[in-house]
Amino acid sequence: MRNFLIKEFLQIIRDKRSLVILFGIPIVQVLLFGFALKNEIQDVPIAILDHSKDVYSRQLIQKIISSDYFVLQENLNSENEIEEAFRKGKIKQLIVIEQDFAQHLEKDNKANIQLILDASNPNTASMINSYTLAILYSFQNEINQSIRGVPIVITETEMRFNPELRSVFMFVPGVITIILMLVSAMMTSISIAREKELGTMEVLLVSPVKPIQIILGKVFPYVLLSFTSALIILALAFTTFHMPMIGNLALLLAESLLFIVMALSLGIFISTVANSQQTAMLLSMFALLLPSVLLTGFIFPIKNMPDILQYLSALLPPTWFVVIIKNIMIKGNDLASIWKETLIILGFTLFFIRLSVKKFKIRLE
Repeated sequence: MRNFLIKEFLQIIRDKRSLVILFGIPIVQVLLFGFALKNEIQDVPIAILDHSKDVYSRQLIQKIISSDYFVLQENLNSENEIEEAFRKGKIKQLIVIEQDFAQHLEKDNKANIQLILDASNPNTASMINSYTLAILYSFQNEINQSIRGVPIVITETEMRFNPELRSVFMFVPGVITIILMLVSAMMTSISIAREKELGTMEVLLVSPVKPIQIILGKVFPYVLLSFTSALIILALAFTTFHMPMIGNLALLLAESLLFIVMALSLGIFISTVANSQQTAMLLSMFALLLPSVLLTGFIFPIKNMPDILQYLSALLPPTWFVVIIKNIMIKGNDLASIWKETLIILGFTLFFIRLSVKKFKIRLE
């Protein structure tokens, strides 16, 4: 028994894959969960529309932007700029200070402030609202010493894009993204890995068929199947969860098709480095599932994460597709607002196709 145990320990130590599973994956998971799962907010981009521009409004603005929670992205000049500021997606909150703010505080002991928030992510919007109200309450206590009476800052909150703060607005876009990513990548990776196990891949590689033709031949059938799956998922989102469809449905379907092709190309690349169906499935699940859930921003704000995880998030295609879905379905934006994200996903597609073709060429040599 002792010799048998020694043999097992030596066998595990020599197997690098077993050591990675035993120690590597738990360490990575603890670090990801520890750094990504943060409930507090930080560096939230905001805009301010100050109709008053007096001493108290400037004091309030300075107090807000001097905190670690908010970053002033832009100052608006009129209410006509509000809609465009939110549709660009550069700000999460707009603070509107009424005309004669200081005069109302000194004479009437009350003044009004309006908070307009992007509620496409309801949890984040609620936290931003709570942090802002806490700062306003602190400001109210400060000016209480210099104004006769008890000045009151009356706050009116407006939630844009999701007035009821329904959590389904946050989860459905992310779930659609993860399903399309995992199913598409896994199907193609397992398909080619099956060819290797059966020995038919060698026949294809020595045939006159070019590597790009093999890849396109493998991808095209799954494009149709995955696109059908996308239609079913969207139909469930509209009928069962009552997701809005403010934007162009044709644009959403076109973007979904592009993302599916990208995911299938990634699956082809995974299959070139996997020798079996089991390996391909493990790579697809562990390399894609956990980062797609934690680092794409559909549950936990990317701004809250350390810089290294923010850079890693930018390297994940689902991060950009979540932005596209929310912009089209919830905000009603057109291609002019999501062209950057579209080009990034197109770049990922071409990149993975190029890597896959190169890997096939290496095998041919």
